[in-house]
This record gives sequence, structure tokens and C-alpha cells, in this order.
Amino acid sequence: MGNRTEKEKMLAGERYNLLDPELELARQQVKKQLRIYNSSTEEDDRRSLLKDLLGTVGKNVIIWPPFNCTYGENIHLGSNIFFNLNCMIIDNNRVEIGDHAMLGPGVQIYTAAHPLDAESRNRGWEVTQPVTIGNSVWIGGGAILLPGVRIGDMAVIGAGAVVTKDVPASVVVAGNPAKIIRKIDQ
Repeated sequence: MGNRTEKEKMLAGERYNLLDPELELARQQVKKQLRIYNSSTEEDDRRSLLKDLLGTVGKNVIIWPPFNCTYGENIHLGSNIFFNLNCMIIDNNRVEIGDHAMLGPGVQIYTAAHPLDAESRNRGWEVTQPVTIGNSVWIGGGAILLPGVRIGDMAVIGAGAVVTKDVPASVVVAGNPAKIIRKIDQ
């Protein structure tokens, strides 16, 4: 167990050090790829760049630049997905998004969390939890999804919502923290 890399610990959801040189190098390489992606103007070029950057990219995936992520390889996208401008995914752990998802502008998805005590934070300690988004989900602009949440199929996340807990299928949530405001009849 003691021979595990910081990356292995990160992906396992264990406490790891984000200041690890291997992780920093990976983040720098992704920043270079993102600069190219975000300056591209052709949709075909972007699709090819996304396939190199992300873990899985289904059919008909459109991500309008600017887009930002931490590692890229931990993001897995189904088919028929649209991200509006300025979406950001802190993918220090797996982020899975099902088919037919729509993300409004400025949506942020976080998998990483820091300890509450300042000394641990200052030393670079962090933990992660995966985020899973089901099929046919709509996430309104400016919404934030925190580490470990699961969003059920056909759910709608209101603009500006801060999602701190799992969201069941076929509901609308809104607010900070997000709460169910109604069920959706499918």
C-alpha cells in the first residue's frame, strides 16, 4: 500500500498530495491542450482535440470554448452532449456524464475537496469523490456540483444551484444548497 503514487491515491478517493510533481506535470500538459482547444475555431478540430484530451467522448459532443478541466482523462462523456461557454470540470476523480446532457454557461463540477484545517491545506492535502450525471439531464447556467454527487436521469438543475447532495431522477432542484422544488412528469 505504501508504494502507491499520489495519482493512484487521488483516483481511489484517498488523501493525496496535490503538490506532487507528477500531478503538476500532468496539469501543465492539459493546460497546453486546453489553450489549443480554446483558441480553435473549427468544430471538427475541436472534436479531434477533445478525443485526445478526455477519457471518453461519445457521438455529437459539443463543448463551446472556453472550457477548462484539471486532467481531462477522468472525464467520460456519453453521446449528444452540449456544454455552453465557460464550463469547468475539476476532474481529480472520475466525472461521468450520460447521453443527452446539456450544461448551461459557467457550470462547474468539482471532484476535489480540501481539509478544513489550514495546515493540511497548506501542505497540499486533498481528497476526491467522483461525480455522476445521468441521461437527459439539464444543468442551468452557473450551477455548481460538489464532490460525490449523483444526478439522476431526466433531472433539471436550476441556474445558480449549488448541488451538495444526490439528486433523484425526474426532479427539478434549485437554490443554495439545492433542494427539490418539484417532480417532473415524464
